[in-house]
Amino acid sequence: VSGPLHKGKFYPGCLENFDSRSPGLNGRVVMTREEFTEQMCAVIRPSTKEEFGEMFDKIDVTRDGIIDWDKVTSFMLLDLNEKDERTRSSVIPQWKNLQLLSPIHKDIIQNITFLKGSSCYLTVSRNGLLGVWGENLKLQRTLQITTEAVKLKDLWVTTLVSLGNVNKIAVAFTSKEICFYDLNSKQGLSCQYRLHGLQGTVICMDYWYNPHDGDEAILTLGDVCGQVQAISFTSALISLFERPASSAEGEEATVTISWQELVSGYHKCCYTLKHKLHYKDWVKQVAYSSSFDAFISSTTSNVNTLVLAWREKLKPRLKTTSFDIAQGINAFDFHSRLNLIATAGINHRVCLWNPYVTSKPAGVLQGHSASVIAVQFITERKQLFSFSKDKVLRLWDIQHQLCMQRIAGSFPKSLDFQSTLYFNEAHGRLIISFNNQLMLLEMKQETSRKVTSHGKAVTCVLYNSVFKQVISSDTGSTVTFWLIDTGQKIRQFTGCHGNAEISTMTLDVTETRLLTGSTDGTVKIWDFNGHCYHKLNVGRDRAVDISQIMVLKRTILVTGWDRIITVFRLSNLTQYFVLPAEWKGGVQHQDDILCAAFLPPHTLVTGSCDGEIVVWNNSTENAYLKIYLDPQKSLKSKSDTLLLQQQLRSARRTSSRRHTMSVADFYDTDSKCNNAITKLLFLEARKNISLTDGANLVSCGGAGYVRFWNTSKSQLMAEFEAHSRAGSIIMTIDKTSQYLITGDLAGWVKIWNIQDYCLGSSENKITQPPPLIRSFQPHDDCVTYLETCVRSSCLLILSSSSDCSVVLSDVYGTTIGIFGQEEHWRIENAPSHPKGEQNQDENMGRREEKDDVLKKKEAPVFGGEPSPKPLEQAILGTFRSLNIGALEAVIEMNKPDFVLNPDKYFREMTEKKCPENLKLPTLSETLKAIFDEKSLFPKEILDREQKTRQMCEQMCNEGKIIRNKKQAKMKEK
Repeated sequence: VSGPLHKGKFYPGCLENFDSRSPGLNGRVVMTREEFTEQMCAVIRPSTKEEFGEMFDKIDVTRDGIIDWDKVTSFMLLDLNEKDERTRSSVIPQWKNLQLLSPIHKDIIQNITFLKGSSCYLTVSRNGLLGVWGENLKLQRTLQITTEAVKLKDLWVTTLVSLGNVNKIAVAFTSKEICFYDLNSKQGLSCQYRLHGLQGTVICMDYWYNPHDGDEAILTLGDVCGQVQAISFTSALISLFERPASSAEGEEATVTISWQELVSGYHKCCYTLKHKLHYKDWVKQVAYSSSFDAFISSTTSNVNTLVLAWREKLKPRLKTTSFDIAQGINAFDFHSRLNLIATAGINHRVCLWNPYVTSKPAGVLQGHSASVIAVQFITERKQLFSFSKDKVLRLWDIQHQLCMQRIAGSFPKSLDFQSTLYFNEAHGRLIISFNNQLMLLEMKQETSRKVTSHGKAVTCVLYNSVFKQVISSDTGSTVTFWLIDTGQKIRQFTGCHGNAEISTMTLDVTETRLLTGSTDGTVKIWDFNGHCYHKLNVGRDRAVDISQIMVLKRTILVTGWDRIITVFRLSNLTQYFVLPAEWKGGVQHQDDILCAAFLPPHTLVTGSCDGEIVVWNNSTENAYLKIYLDPQKSLKSKSDTLLLQQQLRSARRTSSRRHTMSVADFYDTDSKCNNAITKLLFLEARKNISLTDGANLVSCGGAGYVRFWNTSKSQLMAEFEAHSRAGSIIMTIDKTSQYLITGDLAGWVKIWNIQDYCLGSSENKITQPPPLIRSFQPHDDCVTYLETCVRSSCLLILSSSSDCSVVLSDVYGTTIGIFGQEEHWRIENAPSHPKGEQNQDENMGRREEKDDVLKKKEAPVFGGEPSPKPLEQAILGTFRSLNIGALEAVIEMNKPDFVLNPDKYFREMTEKKCPENLKLPTLSETLKAIFDEKSLFPKEILDREQKTRQMCEQMCNEGKIIRNKKQAKMKEK
């Protein structure tokens, strides 16, 4: 909705009409759709009834036709929360765990900087130890800074700055001197220039050079006497200072320069500038801004706290502007694009200043409870770091002047400390020093701001056909409800199982109760308002991996971590805490049961990690059939079986095996998990097909294989590789048993047409795959669950993934939307037909490395012609094996001579008279061969017709027998 409501301008007057309405039957004040649209149009203009009608439909998620205050506030809170989450995920940086770098310094760290030319970090401590760190922040080497004027034990470094254009560093000492060291020297750290005779000790420096002209550079100095001085270099690439004529070329001796020489103009390659507006206050920080050609400096005094000294063209003096800030500041930073100066206030405030307005700040960021000691802009994001004396790091949104993130509690807990903050925006690394320690806070790489449905990996997705809702769960124990028609989030339950992962979910028969299974070993039964009715103690007070929950008429079955089925009787659900009952059939599997399937009225099948399938009578809970992938396995003696059970028991792991094993395990041909069954599904539309030798059960799992079984004959009918070298796969089948959908660990989904697959008996196992309709990749990570549903006469596919998304697609692979995206969709507007062949080629082209495999899988079942497209299959059905192509163009032919000259060829015959008593030959004499239907129709059609006749005859005979029995009983009565 594009009206004022959607933009968040929900004025109080919009809903005050709820108070004037008469209460409903239960005392609530309600509004109908018509009343709501009329009242809203009267209050908010310009708006249309259609806009507010759409708004009403979003609020009335249960389709009651009325809304109340609770529904309106729930909608507002969810909508605002969804927008807030989306904004945070796209703007707020995510950080890796705080890391402590190698402790090489034994004294307080004075400076941290980065050398772009050498791609290394430099740290210097007060005792002159220089640390050189690689781009990956691994220590490369340490160097000791020395100077001729001071002994090593008396050395005190105050600050360091890098000269990037000449690959040098400048280091200031308490001895009122600055030394320039060459980093390219073969003799380690070589001092090229020593500048002495300064009036005060330099405690801060800044260096700038022109990126377009490396000769132009400025070194700015701030000292303890309140002076701000600058050295402007004009030929820095050639030489920073004049070398004495007596020094030989290439000599490594240090050139000593006095400050008075620079002031007097003796050195022609540079000149000096200065101001003393800070009087005798220590200058805490200096910087030069090329954007407005000015020097910025700060002190902790409340008078002339921040000074801007503007350079005047062709004049050696500076024009100053001062800012008086209460209690002074510790540091500042300048954003050239926004033209803002941020100050770290001793009064706990971060102020944003316009350089041309000194009377008041443009913005004040409040939130710190201690003196702010450092500020740093993130230029590209338009955000600001601030760090306070109580070790709290805050991230601010400059535009809205709000705190977006607060990081505290992770830093060292020293009471008294000195700190330096350096942020490398290109690498997303924030380095903070605490006395002699270095802490690294590194940003996580962004994933191109992709749309996600959950904050953590999604584990399961369900469709509720009663409420037309999609339900998804994640590893963070969150359950979210969505409207399938629009993708709108309507409610969310957090902490359903505390901090434990929700591994699977299911709905009860009425679809009014939700069952969630967790790794904490419990299953909970919920209503859709978030009330938990029962807690099933599946693991008996221990953590277990639950892979499937199945709700039947009288029982709840849970599998995943044991060789026996865990059962709960619905008749026992009288208390909140419920313990499992005894499964009468006992242990029949030799490995963990991973999945199960049920076919009414009483057929239950279970599949285990070793590929064994057991068929049960659910009424008696007894096993009556076992199906093995390896036929020889069923011939083992009981002693062999007992021995194998002992071996498995001795090798049993401490935690159960999940179907999301490493892909490498599945590539191992000897690995037992190649046969693991992760999903079992009955072909419900083929209830009686097993009686006619067709397949009625489908399994999938390890090594990417799908298998079709006949449970009546314990026979493997077909087996094909759905996903080549993709490891474990999952699947689902629509209710009509027409489409098989499979998903793999790489996020790929394939749709197969199985309508005519394995319908009859076959002497040999079928290895040819069914026709592949589409192969596409809706996810970037493992597909964790697949579900189908029908809306607006369209078959839709729901897929969840470890990439935190739930995607809605159609049966032709077209993505309708991702739950959680900003723009909602409309199911009725979704395409109900496949896209063109070009789109299919694009999807298939994205997986060029598997072209050969896909070509084999797309090969037709009959003949050598390519398999038809999805639309053709839907239209042609059984006749897809016939080669129906476009008609060829008719070639123009010359008329034959007998047409042009008939008299020449037919004159004598036409003149002859026909005999009066002409006797025509009999039909049997003219036929060259006996009429045979097989010469006209394909064998498949004839076989199908014959099987259909046999089935009809069999059903008719059964019906007659039943009727005869009933009539006999009636006569007896």
